[in-house]
Amino acid sequence: MNLSIGAPAPDFTLPTDGGGNVSLSALRGKKVVLYFYPKDDTSGCTKEACGFRDAMPEFDGVDAVILGVSKDPVKSHDKFKAKYELPFTLASDHGTDVCESYGVWVEKSMYGKTYMGIERSTVLIDETGVVRQIWRKVKVPGHVEAVLEAVRTLP
Repeated sequence: MNLSIGAPAPDFTLPTDGGGNVSLSALRGKKVVLYFYPKDDTSGCTKEACGFRDAMPEFDGVDAVILGVSKDPVKSHDKFKAKYELPFTLASDHGTDVCESYGVWVEKSMYGKTYMGIERSTVLIDETGVVRQIWRKVKVPGHVEAVLEAVRTLP
């Protein structure tokens, strides 16, 4: 699917760390930073998660919810969250349905081999459930700051 700015964000319900569930529709009324990452406890994903963790006071100050999504099982999320004291929810898209609906389940290549995986991406969703910004092929340095600035400029 080709997600576009100004379109309604596809709703979903996913299992989360701590044995819970999260639905996008239940977060209406809040700004949502939905970030997709390839794998728990890998270098780039850890740097990105810790960046969001360290900026939580600023995100809280603009009434934004951070939600991380990967294909990892909930048990892996629990360990990752505890190890790095992550104060936001991590959701498991084990079947990749949500990743596919957001267009982040893509063909990747490494060492000459192609495979399907999550493209590091972030989607900013406003209080009414509309997509306001999309970052694809995210490079971790400076990304959290760019997302925070975008959240701050939402009406």
